[in-house]
Amino acid sequence: MYAIGGDDYVRLLNQTLRENLKKAGFSETFLNEMIAPVMKVNFGQSTDLNAFVGAVSMTAADSNLWAVEGGNKVVCSGLLQASNSNLISGSVMSIEKTRTKQTGTPPKMYEVVYKTGSEIHSDFYDIVLVAAPLNRKMSNITFRNFDPPIEEFNDPYQQLVTTLIKGELNSTLFSSRHKDQFGLSAILVTDDSDMFINSLSIVASVSHKEGPPPAVDGMHVWKTFSKDILTKEQISKLFLSYDYAVRKPWLSYPYYNPPQKCPSIILHDRLYYLNGIEFAASCMEMSAIAGYNAALLAYHRWNGNEDMIDQDDLYEKLKTEL
Repeated sequence: MYAIGGDDYVRLLNQTLRENLKKAGFSETFLNEMIAPVMKVNFGQSTDLNAFVGAVSMTAADSNLWAVEGGNKVVCSGLLQASNSNLISGSVMSIEKTRTKQTGTPPKMYEVVYKTGSEIHSDFYDIVLVAAPLNRKMSNITFRNFDPPIEEFNDPYQQLVTTLIKGELNSTLFSSRHKDQFGLSAILVTDDSDMFINSLSIVASVSHKEGPPPAVDGMHVWKTFSKDILTKEQISKLFLSYDYAVRKPWLSYPYYNPPQKCPSIILHDRLYYLNGIEFAASCMEMSAIAGYNAALLAYHRWNGNEDMIDQDDLYEKLKTEL
């Protein structure tokens, strides 16, 4: 954080977005009616989250955004293909620091035990990067033979329920216009609203540029975000009629409560943790930065390039480069 923006960036983690924007002169009305709805749709909170994640959230409200054709999963599959990596589809059960269970020179430092289907396997590695939240509700990984022990991460993640509904929207809930003149493809919710959703938007192809796509039999596929699973009564309130509703509850991002402390990237020698960056801001772009930085850190530590780590003048170098 400091290398990118100096003390100002670090300070953003230690104050709320509301404090930051009020200090900059924005009115209470603007915060409540324009900023808070954007925070709710992106991170499920209001302007009480840290100012850095708030700034990240506001960038997502810009109209000139990039999209990945085929979905964000294409980023992962493309990187796997470009790097010639060997993907093992399984769940990691434990990571053990060991030098005694193997033959060969030099010995690997870590044994990773994982499950694929009903079978349990293990492999040995020089370097391990953990790219999953180390929260017992999300990735139940046991760390063995570490001294001192790897700390437990109990910081809460927020539940978000994503619901896809194909139906005809009850536009009178949101507007006095006739439904044929409603014309909105996204609806955000203010803090003082009694609505049971955070947001509602039409699902459209990334290639569709101008307005919402045409309705099919008067219906669109809508995506809602909510804290709780929507009941049939709530869905019937939102829609005049609907064909189906598909729900997916998931722990989507941390609960932000500044001052914010991010977990260490280095858990142990040659053991790195990427997802701590989510406590600064949780999004795929931040995860990409974490992966890039962790790879550089692992490379330089492995090769003894200590002068390339924590460079005192990096902030000035980056300013010049940019």
